[in-house]
Amino acid sequence: MSVAPSLKQITEAILFAGQAPVSIDQIIEVLITVQPSIHALEQEIIQIIDELNEEYEEQGRVFRIERLGNAYTFKTSPETHKWLKHIQHENLNRKLTQSAVETLAIIAYKQPVTKPIIDSIRGVDSGHMVRQLMEKGLIDVSGRADTAGRPLLYKTSPVFLNHFGLQDLSELPKPREIDEIIRDDDMAEHRQLMMELKADLTRKQ
Repeated sequence: MSVAPSLKQITEAILFAGQAPVSIDQIIEVLITVQPSIHALEQEIIQIIDELNEEYEEQGRVFRIERLGNAYTFKTSPETHKWLKHIQHENLNRKLTQSAVETLAIIAYKQPVTKPIIDSIRGVDSGHMVRQLMEKGLIDVSGRADTAGRPLLYKTSPVFLNHFGLQDLSELPKPREIDEIIRDDDMAEHRQLMMELKADLTRKQ
């Protein structure tokens, strides 16, 4: 006979499966939707997350649950990043869809930007594209906007900068400069993505 999972196990599973950072309100909403008899308070969920992180540290795990704005997500420890960056680079080399490239272009040049704004520019829901870019490590959550519903704000990540050989966002090429980058042989591996970015940016001018 199977044993029902504990509140801690359910919380851990929700955060582990989430393709984007998950807020405490979202966790509670899922709990109530699936099992209305569950009564979980925000402070109780926060305590559970703290306990999970303590367990990960005691067990020597290379990951923990980190807070991003008002949401939480799993992150690997900084000590492992020099190995993981090779995996991330390989993952980035897998061709992004045109829709993902379009979403990335909007975030890169409008950041920090909310999903509703991204949706309004693209004219379609961008939730899947945002999750895909989060999964590839190209974007991060930078907080919440001071607007109705306090939607998450998205920005490009250090992985994005490293992938394009940029020291910081001030070096982000202007649309008119992308032609020169495309012609640079040293950027050959990025050429296709930059060409797609150029096309999207030109179309939005």
